[in-house]
Amino acid sequence: MSEDVAGKPAIVSRPTLPASTVARARAGAATLPRVSLFRAASTVSALTLLSKVTGLLRDLLIAASFGASAMTDAFNVAFRTPNMFRRLFGEGAFSQAFVPVLAHARQQDGDESTRLLLAAVTTVLAWALLLLCVLGVAGAPLLVWLLASGLRQDGGAFDAAVLMTRWMFPYIACMSLVALAAGVLNTWKRFAVPAATPVLLNLALIAAAWGGAPWFAARGIEPIYALAAGVMAGGLLQLAVQLPALARIDMLPRIGLGWRALREAARHPGVGRITTLMAPALLGVSVAQLSLIINTQIASWLQPGSVTWLSYADRLMEFPTALLGVALSVVLMPQLAAARAADDAPRYSAMLDWALRLVVLLGVPSAVALLLFAQPLVATLFHHGAFGAQDVRQTALALAGYGVGLIGLVAIKVLAPGYYASQDMRTPVRIAVVVLVATQVLNVLLVPWLDHAGLALAIGLGALLNAGWLLVGLLRQGRYRPAAGWGRLALQVLAASALMAAWLIWAATLVDWMALRSQPLQRAALLGLVVVAAAALYLGALMAAGVRLRELVRR
Repeated sequence: MSEDVAGKPAIVSRPTLPASTVARARAGAATLPRVSLFRAASTVSALTLLSKVTGLLRDLLIAASFGASAMTDAFNVAFRTPNMFRRLFGEGAFSQAFVPVLAHARQQDGDESTRLLLAAVTTVLAWALLLLCVLGVAGAPLLVWLLASGLRQDGGAFDAAVLMTRWMFPYIACMSLVALAAGVLNTWKRFAVPAATPVLLNLALIAAAWGGAPWFAARGIEPIYALAAGVMAGGLLQLAVQLPALARIDMLPRIGLGWRALREAARHPGVGRITTLMAPALLGVSVAQLSLIINTQIASWLQPGSVTWLSYADRLMEFPTALLGVALSVVLMPQLAAARAADDAPRYSAMLDWALRLVVLLGVPSAVALLLFAQPLVATLFHHGAFGAQDVRQTALALAGYGVGLIGLVAIKVLAPGYYASQDMRTPVRIAVVVLVATQVLNVLLVPWLDHAGLALAIGLGALLNAGWLLVGLLRQGRYRPAAGWGRLALQVLAASALMAAWLIWAATLVDWMALRSQPLQRAALLGLVVVAAAALYLGALMAAGVRLRELVRR
């Protein structure tokens, strides 16, 4: 029996397999096509980059059109409400339980049995989402009040948030079904479609801000409501493109209609297994969402625009966390689950080691850049139209706060699947509960001093604590055994990052980035040159220090 980080027995819900089953699993694994983890992660990362770039263009357009005000706070609160439930029932708790069970079923029982499992799961999920959407639309005022009661300081903003929450709540159903489809496609090593579909949401919101908002305004309707319509259109588009991809692998599920079909689907043993695993996973994701609710609630009582500043800083943080952390998580989860099903402990540990080395190699310089170059970055991207100099400064402060914990935020995306792939949901939940308490203690200490930036810094510090605890747990349980060379790699990365930091500090003070507002193209070109030079300096320093980058990424 393994031990958790507190030294107590950890409950691992992975069944002991008979020797014959293990042998068959290993034999089956040998016949499955091998996938290059780096190539797959690169594909996901490239498509995620496209998604983040279009998302950034979306936010630039929204910032220039609407600025940072009580009404933009209302939209961000309303948009967070369905996203919060989506993380509970979509790619959060549901995916964490669904993907390991799906991968295990395919590894052990074959495609036909997996197809029956998928149909049963889809039926139960669809009916649960229908009920959730009805309750969410009816309870929108309560949800907005729980999330951001401070919007009542501006009655119009609170009412707008309630209305937009009702418009966007069915988005949860679309995205939860998209998460189910993505879990299937990723298990079948079809990574491109799930990684590319978020672009459709961004395009829908760009169209809403560019054409929908003026159309609404011309008819006397609050223009911000166009963004809510764009969210729903984007959700429907994302779901629509998943269906042909599922059909191509003959895994398009059928949703059972009627009470009898629902009852039969609920009796499927795989559904019961997923439900059992979802209980602790749901608690873990709920802890994270509770932290989001508390932070949004606090921000809604600070000066107007605080929720928006945090939202834009979070958007920029999504670039490194998604391009590295999410891409690795998407690729690793089904591969780790298959390795555990085949009882292949060395491969399981080696994949974790490889991913963590990439986290350090790319995450450390990204954190340094966010800490030292936040204001030039925010000024170049957002300092247009209604988004003023004060908005730039406040967003940059929040971005620097998040940057403190970037390594932790990215590492969690790699370390948590190490538990989920083993169907151990309890350990990450216990850690998340303690981290939630620690984060709120930090809020009490930091928010009176730093306002909204204190909220971001508390999240960053909490992420470092969370990642460290997850890592210690895997080490103590013997699931992860670091390969040789970690000390040397750490020194090489720190030295190269220090050299890059000196360059960024010099570049940040050399140019008056705020004064270049009237010359956006020149400012963007200067930012591009600085970033490219920083990347070249960092990579060059690594290679000069003896890091063999090609060998590392292709391990």
